[in-house]
Amino acid sequence: MKRRAFLIVMDSVGCGAAPDAADFGDLGSNTLGHIAQICANGGANQGRQGALHLPNLARLGLWNAARLASDMALPEADPSPAGRWGAGIERSRGKDTPSGHWELAGVPVPWDWTYFPKTTPCFPKVLTDRVQALAQTDGVLGNCHASGLKIIADLGAEHLTTGFPICYTSADSVFQIAAHEQSFGLERLLQLCRDIAPKLHAMKVGRVIARPFIGKNGAFTRSPNRRDFAISPPAPTLLDWAQTNGHTTHAIGKISDIFSGQGIAQSYHGKNDRDLAAHLLNLADRAEDGAFVFANFVEFDSIYGHPRDVAGYARALEWFDQIVGHFLAKLRRGDLAIFTADHGNDPSFKGTDHTREHVPVLVAGAGAGEIGLCAFQDVASSIAGHLKLDMQGAGQSFLK
Repeated sequence: MKRRAFLIVMDSVGCGAAPDAADFGDLGSNTLGHIAQICANGGANQGRQGALHLPNLARLGLWNAARLASDMALPEADPSPAGRWGAGIERSRGKDTPSGHWELAGVPVPWDWTYFPKTTPCFPKVLTDRVQALAQTDGVLGNCHASGLKIIADLGAEHLTTGFPICYTSADSVFQIAAHEQSFGLERLLQLCRDIAPKLHAMKVGRVIARPFIGKNGAFTRSPNRRDFAISPPAPTLLDWAQTNGHTTHAIGKISDIFSGQGIAQSYHGKNDRDLAAHLLNLADRAEDGAFVFANFVEFDSIYGHPRDVAGYARALEWFDQIVGHFLAKLRRGDLAIFTADHGNDPSFKGTDHTREHVPVLVAGAGAGEIGLCAFQDVASSIAGHLKLDMQGAGQSFLK
């Protein structure tokens, strides 16, 4: 029987400032640590109560890993975790989705990303002129750094009146376009993003993101039809290695977007993380011998991290921990499952952006014990070794 492997990214669930966090303005950030602290102090009782309760992740070594990554007061570590545990450190010079995921899949980013200045306007005129030409409008709205929810609330009514697309960015290397799904048109928005993406990718901007929204003035909400148009990885990744070696690859959530569909046999999407969890549990039951399943759960980051919603983030973690329990019960003998993250997004920290942090690395199906501090690339090499792939990357397996 061929072994299976599952790589599950808890998007933005960092566990303590990385060694170079000061270079990113993130010294003192700690996504898990601050959420746990606020919960313990009774400051996150909206829709939940008391201390942060994550028994399944804790049993794998979550708090052991978090203690390794920082000296912050944290919930008690398990004295004898059932899994292997450590904390990952990113090499790529970024704290964004593509950098984290590509490096977890064995390929660090070899270039510096382009970031737009915190000015208004922030985009070069040649870029907004191109957007206008492709959209066939006389202008754009926004042209600034902004929170996605706020800019839709602020400019949604003007967008409905003018038809101009709302263009904005963040501290990440992204170019985002928001438009009303009915009045502007979903397919028109997706085509606009698809058409402008090559120009942004040539500038080494990591992603063009379509941000459709629905509703009326004063009550706009994002629709679930977000789409990322990401620059392609600079080299074959773990997904390609597995596929080349005859393993079926399954991508859950935005993995297919992040990797531009490369190395992916089947992709599964949903309206929310609950839909994605159903896909993960289903694949734990039925994925083929030798399958590699790569999943991303995005709502920690998109719904709770960026809006700085500590209680919501805590609720999402506690819900996900229940999913982890159901998932682990479905694993077969010989299966490997790794839970990790791509960066941090401390909901108690300044600003609304990602934070440069260590990430937990929790392993089920490979015995118990401390991994220690490891590189993101080590995750890819460990999975490649488990699947007995010919290509195993530049990392070092922590399963040996």
